[in-house]
Amino acid sequence: MPENKKHWLLYDGTCRFCLAMVGRWGNTLARRGFGFAALHEEWVRERLELPEDELLREMRVLCGSGKVLGGGDALIFLWGSIWWCWPLWLAAHLPGARLLIGWVYRWVAANRSCLSGTCSLHASSSATHRGRALVGWLPLAVLPGLAIIFRGAWSEPWVFMWALAFALFFSCKWLTLWRAFTRGAAIGLRGSLAYLLLWPGMDVRPFTDEAKPAGRPAAAEWLAGLAKTGLGCVLLWAGNPLVTESPVFAGWYGMIGLILLLHFGLFHLLALGWRCFGVPVEPIMNSPVAARSLSEFWSERWNRSFNELVHIFIFRTTYRGIGVTGAMLLVFLASGLIHDLVISLPAGACYGLPTGYFLLQGVGVLLERSGPGRRLGLGRGVFGRLYMFVFTLAPVCLLFPPPFITGVINPFFKAIGAL
Repeated sequence: MPENKKHWLLYDGTCRFCLAMVGRWGNTLARRGFGFAALHEEWVRERLELPEDELLREMRVLCGSGKVLGGGDALIFLWGSIWWCWPLWLAAHLPGARLLIGWVYRWVAANRSCLSGTCSLHASSSATHRGRALVGWLPLAVLPGLAIIFRGAWSEPWVFMWALAFALFFSCKWLTLWRAFTRGAAIGLRGSLAYLLLWPGMDVRPFTDEAKPAGRPAAAEWLAGLAKTGLGCVLLWAGNPLVTESPVFAGWYGMIGLILLLHFGLFHLLALGWRCFGVPVEPIMNSPVAARSLSEFWSERWNRSFNELVHIFIFRTTYRGIGVTGAMLLVFLASGLIHDLVISLPAGACYGLPTGYFLLQGVGVLLERSGPGRRLGLGRGVFGRLYMFVFTLAPVCLLFPPPFITGVINPFFKAIGAL
């Protein structure tokens, strides 16, 4: 073995994809005591003592202790060696995550010549295309299921709720990133990790190399973000103890504070922070109270992160077959089922009510766009705003029913000292 190193990263020296990854990670790992060697080198062959057909199958890490890790296990070890990859390292220790990472790694390793550009993505076989799509969809098919299977391991229903929400969120983030990657988007490792771990949106484009740099935000935007964050904190921690006589009212009061704190406050500040670094992201919430119609509220104003996701994967893929109306209703149905999963399942009650809420919103949009609705002005002006407020707020107890408030939300608020 050549010079002494803390650890050695062993890779296929003939693979352009592997060489590119070593080039991208090299300085970061070298500062942490890693050395680099090709699997073809004589001392590596002698140390590993592997048959030729297995030698180049996967990268390996030769640890300072003498232990050899391969494939997904090697990748997890690398994540644990870099502080800003620790969220990935922690996620890898969730139940079933190691098996999933190993499967994805083996697929990437088997197709690394195509990923490096040696073969044509367009000329690859249908089986390759199916495999590539499977890599994108697999976390969404597996992680929420694992969260449900191991729900008994979560101490409280609210812990299960957040675990399930995180599983869905991370799976959708991976799906959008993988879609961009397979479509040729130029996005490096740091951009990918920043998108996956440090941004709640579902639009990859601002983190790609082709994105135009954003201008620095004005001071007024920072003040607005800080004001919403502060108001959310006041409602959540300062005001909530004053309304504990009614558990349902206290839960609603706290949820308003939590939404202000996260969706309107911290996420807005995070967007401004990224724009200071030139990343052209937009806030998740786009002044929903300014919506002039129910259609504008759901399509442009409220949670643009989720809107981007369902527009790409549901609306665009179905509207030619079932029409615009059918695709729109399918989007609302999917929204309802996802909320049912995260709300009704942890609460163990009120199944179907969140789905009913979103289907009702779809019906409201259809009424707004109908002939009588247009004649009444339901999509514009004062009547449009009034219609939007009534339709979204009047049935909101379907979305967050009392068993969810008292059985999931209030215990969570107690755990964080807000109730």
